[in-house]
Amino acid sequence: MNQKNSTAYKIALTGLIAALSYVVFTFLQIKIMIPGTESATSIHLGNAVCVLGALLLGGPLGGIGGAIGMTIGDLLDPIYIMSAPKTFILKLCIGLVTGFVAHRLGKLSVCKDSRAALKWSLIAAICGLGFNMVFDPLFSYCYKLIVLGKPMAELTLLPNIATTTINAVTSTIVSVAAYNALRPALKKAGLLPVIGKSAEGRNPDHTKNAA
Repeated sequence: MNQKNSTAYKIALTGLIAALSYVVFTFLQIKIMIPGTESATSIHLGNAVCVLGALLLGGPLGGIGGAIGMTIGDLLDPIYIMSAPKTFILKLCIGLVTGFVAHRLGKLSVCKDSRAALKWSLIAAICGLGFNMVFDPLFSYCYKLIVLGKPMAELTLLPNIATTTINAVTSTIVSVAAYNALRPALKKAGLLPVIGKSAEGRNPDHTKNAA
């Protein structure tokens, strides 16, 4: 079996994404306490790792890797521990949305044109992180509305929107840059996973400037 498509290889990369997302989220975040509450929000690049995983491995595996890593980060932090279920669901969804756009619509893993790869990886990242930018504050608001009441939910809403927007922009830039930097080297080494059935010839972008 080709190594780039072997189950063991993809599982190993999924584990790497989970570990990397945990490290980035836990140790490289800027935690911001919300005045008047015991809640916090943070600026981090954990979502960038989740998107990178989806671009490399497809939505399910990339999303699971990112979701596991950041959920563990939540569970080990007393401030975020109650957010762990929300984190797992939303990060998995980031991966699923990103992977769907990248590989089902863009056929990214078999794309031969670097410009088309850049275009589809950017579109996919924007879609995945755009989803999170809408639903992360919404989920947080609904949860706090039910558990903590309307005043607390309203107090934390704007800070959550602000940091989620910052995270979406920075994670889009970092994940797309990282993917397009890694892609040629992985492809040359025969280690770039092919996601889904080969779709060469279905999209003109994929055959243009073929090597």
